Amino acid sequence: MSGRDLFRQPRRGRAGAALTLVFASVLVAGAVTGSLPGHDDRKSLPDQFRSAPPAGRPEEVTRAAAEAMADGESPMQAAERAVSRSGDRWGAVYSRGEYEEFQEALDGQYTGVGLSTRRRRDGRVEVARVQAGSPAAAAGIRRGDRLRSVDGERTDGLPVTEVVALLRGDAEDAPAGTPVTLGLQRGKRVWSRTLLRARLSTDPVTVRRSADGVTVIKIAAFSKGVGEKVRTAVRRSPAAGGIVLDLRGNSGGLVTEAVTTASAFLDGGLVATYDVVGDQRALHAGSGGDTARALVVLVDGGTMSAAELLTGALQDRGRAVVVGSRTFGKGSVQMPSRLPDGSVAELTVGHYRTPGGHAVDGHGITPDLDAGQDGLRRAQTVLTGLGEAS
Repeated sequence: MSGRDLFRQPRRGRAGAALTLVFASVLVAGAVTGSLPGHDDRKSLPDQFRSAPPAGRPEEVTRAAAEAMADGESPMQAAERAVSRSGDRWGAVYSRGEYEEFQEALDGQYTGVGLSTRRRRDGRVEVARVQAGSPAAAAGIRRGDRLRSVDGERTDGLPVTEVVALLRGDAEDAPAGTPVTLGLQRGKRVWSRTLLRARLSTDPVTVRRSADGVTVIKIAAFSKGVGEKVRTAVRRSPAAGGIVLDLRGNSGGLVTEAVTTASAFLDGGLVATYDVVGDQRALHAGSGGDTARALVVLVDGGTMSAAELLTGALQDRGRAVVVGSRTFGKGSVQMPSRLPDGSVAELTVGHYRTPGGHAVDGHGITPDLDAGQDGLRRAQTVLTGLGEAS
């Protein structure tokens, strides 16, 4: 279980419970930026591709917020109540500042200290990665250091997402330049260090090549530009070697980037179908992708949303062997509604399915081959077998 402090969680209900990650939205960012597929992509689909009705209607939340404002109440609080009553498990409400950070994160930027963390089996939290040039790197924090506390709150036993929220702080009260105090341990040394949060850029795609010529492409999230980076990595990888596409812990992002990534491995054809308030549409890959090279997709329970859309496409189209454990199961479409005070409410308006018509939401994607803790080694072994078979 791992997380990065570029992720944050929206509020749901007046208690402000943090229930989902920003990148858990499948199509919401595309809806805001105008990058959703247009009318030319709509299809008349058979019944097996049709989804269950949405849990609520965005216009109902917008109306409740407008009525609240007319009565002198906070539109955001009214929206939180409406979303809570809708029964929509993916419904969420963002303040103006939170939604702005959401958009910035999709641009590959965030405010934080530059730490990735993971929780060990004993419940303790440790540093998984330190971003070069970040406040954490300048403070001498290293991979493997134990993170004991954040601003005095102990991290032992906390989900990584909650640790991430502590590192980030409140979206509006913790901009760049605000302090956060970390309690740390390295061996027997225990110390604390106060860092100043900073504006940082992420590198969501990392590429490495093993001694046997296998190219491992790790995608942390589908922020802007990821698809083209993957296409470039595929073109530059050795022709004789296979590719492992590592989507473990990928919480999703921009669906358009997931489709561009699919286009690196497919020569056109269906990637997924989806509906928006009953209006059926389809997503297609571009032409000219590499369809010959052996490909293994590595997934786990943290593979969500747009990452599941990509996995399902490559699996159903017979393009890749999927290795790992069952994915999270987030295959719904959220539509944002801007409220009078600048906050944003989301409600589920539809769901997507894989090319074979399989629903993802609540089900996840079952890998072709299970893998334990050493999933990457298992994936490379499978890739070697695929190369020999070809």
